[in-house]
Amino acid sequence: MKIIFALPTLLLAALSASSQVSVSHLLTENLPDPISVDSKLPRLSWQLSSPDRNELQTAYEIQVSDRPSGGGSVWNSGKVASDHSLFIDYGGPAPEAGKKYFWRVRVWDNKGRSSEWSKMASWQMGLLTPADWKAQWIQAAGKEEPSQPSPLLRTAFTANNGIASATAYITAHGLYEAQLNGHRVGDAYLTPGWTSYQKRLQYQAYDVTGLIHPGKNAVGAMLGSGWYRGYIGFEQQHNFYGSDLSLLFQLVIRYKNGHTDTVVSDGRWKSSLGEVLHSELYDGEIVDHRKEQKDWSLPDFNDGSWGGVETAASPKDNLIATINQPVTKHETIRGSKLLTTPKGEKVIDFGQNLTGWVTVKIKGRTGDSIRLSHAEVLDKEGNFYTDNLRRAKAQDVFILKGGEEEVFEPRFTFHGFRYIRVEGSTGPVDPADFTAVVLYSDMPKTGEFTCSNTLIDQLQHNIQWGQQGNFLDVPTDCPQRDERLGWTGDAQVFSRTATFNRGVDNFFTKWLKDVAADQRPNGAVPFVIPNVLGDGASAGWADVATIIPWNLYLAYGDKRVLENQYASMKAWVEYMHAQSPNDLWNTGFHFGDWLFYRPFDDNDGRSAVTDKYLIAQCFYANSTQLLINAAGVLGKSEDVDTYTALLKRIKDAFLREYMTPTGRLVSGTQTAYVLALQFDMLPEPLRKQAAERLVKNIQDYNYHLTTGFLGTPYLCHVLSRFKQTDVAYRLLLQDSYPSWLYPVKMGATTIWERWDGIRPDSTFETPGMNSFNHYAYGAIGDWMYRVVAGIDTYEDDPGYHHSRIWPHPGGRLRSAAADLETGYGKLSSHWQLEEDTLHVDIVVPANTTSTVYIPAPEGGLITEGGHNLSTVKDVRIEGIEKGYLMVKLGSGNYRFRVSQ
Repeated sequence: MKIIFALPTLLLAALSASSQVSVSHLLTENLPDPISVDSKLPRLSWQLSSPDRNELQTAYEIQVSDRPSGGGSVWNSGKVASDHSLFIDYGGPAPEAGKKYFWRVRVWDNKGRSSEWSKMASWQMGLLTPADWKAQWIQAAGKEEPSQPSPLLRTAFTANNGIASATAYITAHGLYEAQLNGHRVGDAYLTPGWTSYQKRLQYQAYDVTGLIHPGKNAVGAMLGSGWYRGYIGFEQQHNFYGSDLSLLFQLVIRYKNGHTDTVVSDGRWKSSLGEVLHSELYDGEIVDHRKEQKDWSLPDFNDGSWGGVETAASPKDNLIATINQPVTKHETIRGSKLLTTPKGEKVIDFGQNLTGWVTVKIKGRTGDSIRLSHAEVLDKEGNFYTDNLRRAKAQDVFILKGGEEEVFEPRFTFHGFRYIRVEGSTGPVDPADFTAVVLYSDMPKTGEFTCSNTLIDQLQHNIQWGQQGNFLDVPTDCPQRDERLGWTGDAQVFSRTATFNRGVDNFFTKWLKDVAADQRPNGAVPFVIPNVLGDGASAGWADVATIIPWNLYLAYGDKRVLENQYASMKAWVEYMHAQSPNDLWNTGFHFGDWLFYRPFDDNDGRSAVTDKYLIAQCFYANSTQLLINAAGVLGKSEDVDTYTALLKRIKDAFLREYMTPTGRLVSGTQTAYVLALQFDMLPEPLRKQAAERLVKNIQDYNYHLTTGFLGTPYLCHVLSRFKQTDVAYRLLLQDSYPSWLYPVKMGATTIWERWDGIRPDSTFETPGMNSFNHYAYGAIGDWMYRVVAGIDTYEDDPGYHHSRIWPHPGGRLRSAAADLETGYGKLSSHWQLEEDTLHVDIVVPANTTSTVYIPAPEGGLITEGGHNLSTVKDVRIEGIEKGYLMVKLGSGNYRFRVSQ
């Protein structure tokens, strides 16, 4: 191939002698200044920045002290020759429970320069053993019924002068909201979150120094049923984890003179009932302001009429620090439109399907009430539609005290909705008085994708809102009906896309520990985590045990997730092995390619039914391969050998059972060929013809996909791998059913559970399973980032330490852009077509390198910053591959131009 490089038109600018490398974004265990670290070896990370290109770290030095000034040295790493800037193990004496540590770092670079010391960062250890808890579990005295209002618990205490710091450690059986001196503690909601409570119950730590003053103080907590004892699962089971509502509270006050006071929950606390008359996750909340106990958490409140509490011997050996970001409030959306439906109902449209609740401002008479019902869609006639919520009432009722304007907001529930129906209001309904509050785990936003096609941009919007609405401490399937469970299949198919949109490393790391906790002794992984549905293990669902750990390793370069999950990964593979006589997994129940294409009144076999055991064999092979990969990273050479031999037998069994001698699979569906090709089930000589069969199938369906949950994530990747990116683009841009853009054209603002949740005639699919906020099909986002924009990482240097940028212009797009905040900094790939010139703009963060593939047409002219590539010393040309020029880049900003 002949490629012309333009002659330079300008001299290269000299590097400024004053250029300097700096260090920032210091994190401990992926969090800024955390206050409840329970790792015995906290890991420290930082980012480098420099205006210069090709900036690499060559050494670092870390100082850890127990004083914010940097004095009182605890550990100094000395100068360590290393380019590692993520997940560096603390190497000092064992950290003490509850103690705060301060640290800073400086680095040396490949240009012989050293940075200044970074600003000081900190971490505080949590409570590390049951003995560190001095508090007792307490609950309201007497028999407490689920139908009773939410209990209030409180106590008063005295603090001395000279307060240096105060940390509150809190957890509950049920949900809690704590207050100190009349102020809400923290900004987290639905605490302590949802885990496999019997084995793992999170506590939260709060810096409450600013809420405590010398003299008399008071602390209180309100409790709700939540996941612990509320209704949950398909059968409306309740008291799944227990029937009590209990609190565990410990406040540690440190004084400037070195003394410490501890305030704990114990038998001296008092209890009463509050204004929350009823709360359930599925059904909603009833709040009666007439029952409000005003100022109940202030020190001078008269609690003489309150009852006592009982202490309980509940376990503390299951208590763990919270390592993931809590659920917090995010966007707020004012009611934009008031509708009067054909039935005469008052409905407010917020314009966006979301997860959260509505805050109401209202004025009325004593005893007046207002009921808010929640729905995702209106029906064909424009009426409020809730059939798809099944048994979830999804209603909040607010009862007025009367007099002044009142503000209502739920505490212990959440809803999935775009619309609310307003009933009971005695005056005109003003949409401005209703504000939707969006709730989701406080994961940092890390990725953005945009392009020249507005429908694709809306698809990306829907993917992001679907993720936000379902990443509510656990990755739920949906946020609106009587389910909202941590379905493993949904989570694994979407996990790689999730790593682009949000920083989900701590979110998934926490949840994977529950996967391991709920995994059965025989290695089976239940359908949902935390497991509230009982036994069962399905191919493509239980493979969450191997797929998400590996995806997290690729996205973040964190080897510890593989170390933590390796036993779980291995147990799952061994479970499949035990179910597979002659290495063929053709036993047991499987969900299969869930919600695949099924036309109505299918008379000629157009339904895309894929043999469930063929699917199972493919995932058996894939999980075995991922286990081999993890074993290789962790240096487990014996396991590599053992499972490599097993993998060969699995693939041989697949060929004997599911492929004819001519290369045709017994299931001729898109999913069958996609999985066989994605997981390398076929010998190399038979792959090309299989890819051709896949394309032929797509053409037979007039360039529509027919895949369900398991085939969809890999469909476009397989097409691109086998040089059929143009076909992948046709699928992406298809806007009639079934396709990704069909719901967009039908007005979707999140991803739907079904390809045709709303049919072309505006009728609905069966209400028994028809969620309009169900993120699984949003897995196409991974292909948009990794192929359209081209951002990816190499498996042998993950976490984008060595990135690969390989954009694929096509599909009538004129531009595409992706930005990703990696652990090292911002990585970007933007391309744009302007007449006969392709613009490719790249940003590579400091302390990383990137291999970039630039489209190189025959006779094309390529420049970088207006210069001949052969003269740009920061661009190393490595060759031509598949019509692309390969170049190796260090950090910096680059502007390539490709002209005919």
